[in-house]
Amino acid sequence: MHRTHTVIDSPLGPLTLVATEGTLSGIYMEPHRHRPAQETFGDSDASAFGAATEQLGEYFAKERTTFSLPLAPEGTGFQRTVWAALGEIPYGETLSYGQLAERIGRPGAARAVGLANGRNPISIVVPCHRVIGATGQLTGYGGGLDRKRHLLDFERGARVPQAGGALR
Repeated sequence: MHRTHTVIDSPLGPLTLVATEGTLSGIYMEPHRHRPAQETFGDSDASAFGAATEQLGEYFAKERTTFSLPLAPEGTGFQRTVWAALGEIPYGETLSYGQLAERIGRPGAARAVGLANGRNPISIVVPCHRVIGATGQLTGYGGGLDRKRHLLDFERGARVPQAGGALR
């Protein structure tokens, strides 16, 4: 498989975008739990990321609430089912892991849904930050809880730091 990557700036700090065969397959923060080794990202080449860069810019400018990008996340069938369901959570809203498990027809699988959610390779575009604990608490996020809080506050219209005050 041919992979390329590029790094873009964002209010969350640098984002590494990865494409597999020209299709977006990863967006990783620094640091990011479950981030693959840098050498697996392929050559640096921004040419495959025009639409992703544009749409992420629009998202952070509050001009976009949904993404329309072809995606190629690599995972198990169950993980891909969970990731597809994440894309159906509306901008600015949240679900619990249990609610997401019910949505995919696996009401007893909240823990497995949480594990799949944590392995989501396409942060922000596949909005795993919109899943919270059953009591409303923020739990786990590959980019850290500060970034999860930032994204949720951002989507709910709260005042959040912009570039220069990026979260680390």
